[in-house]
Amino acid sequence: MLAVTDPDHLPLPPGPVAVLVNPTAGKGRHRDLLPQVLARLAEGGRPLRLLDAVTPDDAVRACHAAVAEGAGALVAVGGDGTVHLGLQAVAGRAVGFAPVPAGTGNDFAVETGYPLDPLAAVDTVTAALRAGRTRGVDLARLTGADGAVRWYGAVLAAGFDAVVNERANRMRWPRGPRRYDLAILVELARLRPRRYTLVLDGVRHEVDAVLVAVGNTASYGGGMRVCPAADPSDGLLDVIVGGRFTRRELIRVKPRIYRGSHVDHPLVRTYRARTVELSGPQLVAYADGERTAALPLTVTAVPGAVRLLR
Repeated sequence: MLAVTDPDHLPLPPGPVAVLVNPTAGKGRHRDLLPQVLARLAEGGRPLRLLDAVTPDDAVRACHAAVAEGAGALVAVGGDGTVHLGLQAVAGRAVGFAPVPAGTGNDFAVETGYPLDPLAAVDTVTAALRAGRTRGVDLARLTGADGAVRWYGAVLAAGFDAVVNERANRMRWPRGPRRYDLAILVELARLRPRRYTLVLDGVRHEVDAVLVAVGNTASYGGGMRVCPAADPSDGLLDVIVGGRFTRRELIRVKPRIYRGSHVDHPLVRTYRARTVELSGPQLVAYADGERTAALPLTVTAVPGAVRLLR
């Protein structure tokens, strides 16, 4: 076991750097940067291993295999979805990890201090590789009713946003962003508060709500600061509950989420806890923008669960 003299700057274990790439992230606008990303990562002084993955399941398997075979670090080039896949392999392990923001939503990377520019982020990673240094930050561990465990870095949504995602994923038409826009309109027409039960560090709360978010970091969806006070180094989760909003009120408050000022609205409640048990309507929650688990579920903050190359 490696000796730790500074918990904020942990030594990086030996081994090559595995690189997971999503070439379609951000609608492919950063695809041409990949040769530069790999060239700059190579300046970190370790061999690189580009992982072969076509589907999300392939990516998770490839990341787990790379870690099992001795990778000292994993770099995820893409958006929050790509980061989410990589986290499943490195969470709780003595393996360095870094996001290179190249997606539509890069909330985990930005909220943990990486530059939004992909090449600037790579330079940060390369400097950490040269120094052999990582920094521990928190992750959220999600446990479903079946006992299955998933990890996430940013925010879990289990309200209106999750319902919209479910609707959009079921739709075959239209394609592209218009499908999501149409799903929003359909679900706004069907909007109604749902009864949730929250158990926060053992304290039970019954709430009627249209929005429920559990954040390890502040933002999701490409900069929407739904949990504006969340800090991925405090060992706690921030819980935001948007109560009995009408359609008109929800439309009005939605833009405020980008600034984080929605928490001042009288229908919004905020909580903070180490463990969140969430049950209620028959909904599937989304974490880091990815479909994860149906309610009921439990989310636990795990301090220092990932060792970032910073």
